[in-house]
Order: sequence, then C-alpha cells, then structure tokens
Amino acid sequence: MSEQRLPSGQLIYDPRGKVTAVPHPLASRRGSLDGARIGVLDNSKWNASKLLRQVIAQLEAGVALGDVRFYKKAGFSRPAEAALLDQIAAEVDVVVTAIGD
Repeated sequence: MSEQRLPSGQLIYDPRGKVTAVPHPLASRRGSLDGARIGVLDNSKWNASKLLRQVIAQLEAGVALGDVRFYKKAGFSRPAEAALLDQIAAEVDVVVTAIGD
C-alpha cells in the first residue's frame, strides 16, 4: 500500500500495491489425448465431482482415453498437498480440474 499527501494536507492511501511475479513457462502439451492416462482432481466443492464426471464423459465420447483416475483435495479453500500433487504427476499424463459451484 502506498500513501500520498494532498496539497491540503490530507493523507490518501492507495490499496492497489504492486504485484511481482516470476514468469513460469507453460507445460508442454500432448499432441493427442488418445491413450492418455487422465487424472481428475476434485477440489471438493459441492458440484465439482458432478461437473468433472460430465467432462470426462464428454472426452470419452470422442477420444480413446487410457486409464482415468480420480483424486480429491482435502478442502476447496486449501491448496492441494505436495504429496498429492507428486502422486498425480507420477500416475497420469494429463490432469483435468475445475471449480464446480
């Protein structure tokens, strides 16, 4: 937060601040989902599972997917635990996740 003083003496606070972020390259993309092992990460919101299952059903209707595995975060307000992310990375080729409110 920064502050400025007006000529009248009033103090003004600017809540915008500055955001600094280190750019990260995007993950490489698969050429096709045919035969891909798919991970489905449910964020544990009420409708997330329903939404994700419908997405997988749509994918399976048009693509010959490999194994589909479902994972669930402990809670929607917390990031996924590192151990869960490591497990997903080791077991699947592609991850699908979404917020279902």
